Amino acid sequence: MLNNLRKIYSPNFDSKKRKARNIKFIILHYTGMQNEKNAIKRLTDANSQVSSHYLIANSGEIVNLVPDLYISWHAGKSNWKKIKSLNSSSLGIEISNPGHENGYKNYKKKQIKSIIFLISALKKRYKIKNQNILGHSDIAPDRKKDPGEKFPWKLMYDKNLSIWHKLEEKKLRRLRGQECNNLEILKFFNNLKVIGYKSKNKINIIKAFQRRFRQKLVSGKIDKECLFISISLVKNKKH
Repeated sequence: MLNNLRKIYSPNFDSKKRKARNIKFIILHYTGMQNEKNAIKRLTDANSQVSSHYLIANSGEIVNLVPDLYISWHAGKSNWKKIKSLNSSSLGIEISNPGHENGYKNYKKKQIKSIIFLISALKKRYKIKNQNILGHSDIAPDRKKDPGEKFPWKLMYDKNLSIWHKLEEKKLRRLRGQECNNLEILKFFNNLKVIGYKSKNKINIIKAFQRRFRQKLVSGKIDKECLFISISLVKNKKH
C-alpha cells in the first residue's frame, strides 16, 4: 500500500543503501514553517541538506521523499540510550505544521489518521518496537521541540504505536506542582536515563519529557506528577 504514495524526490540522503534490519526507529518531526509549499521546497533542496523519508501534508496526503533503505538527513546530532546519530537507524516523518516559532497549531484530524496508517505500516514492515517510535525532541532535547506537546502521543499509545504511562489522570493532577526532595529528583533523572533521554542541560531534558508525557504543562520543573509518570514508564515498559 505504501508503494502507491505520491513521490517527490529529495536529493538529501546518503548514496549507500542500508539493510532493512538496520531500521530500528521512527522519528517524528514538524516542518516548522508557515507555508507547506516552502517546507517541501526546503526538504527537496540540495543546498538545505535536510530531508525526511515521508511528509504528512495538511490535507493528510502522505508524500514519499526518500526511499526507506536510504539514510535521509532528518535527525541531525542526536542521542538515545547508547545510540548516537540516529539517521543511520531511523525513518523520518515530517508533519506539516508551523511549529513553536510560527504559531504552533493542533494537528489536523486528516493528518493524524494518515500518521496512524503510516506508522502502523512501517512498524509492521520493519518490526519496530513501540519504545523506538520517538519525537525529534526526545533524541535532540537541546535543539528541538518537535513534534511538540500538541502531538497526540496518548492516542498513538491507544493504537499500539507508542509507550505511555499507566496512571489515572485525576490522580496525576493532584500531584502536579508538588515539590520533590533531592532523592526523588535524582530518581527522576535516573528514570529518564533508563527510558533513553540524554542531555547535560537539565531544563531541556525535563521539557522534552513533559512535551511527550505531561503535555498539559511544559514548565521545565520537576514535580511529583513527573516523577510518578517516569516511575510508571520504567516499571511497565521494557526500554
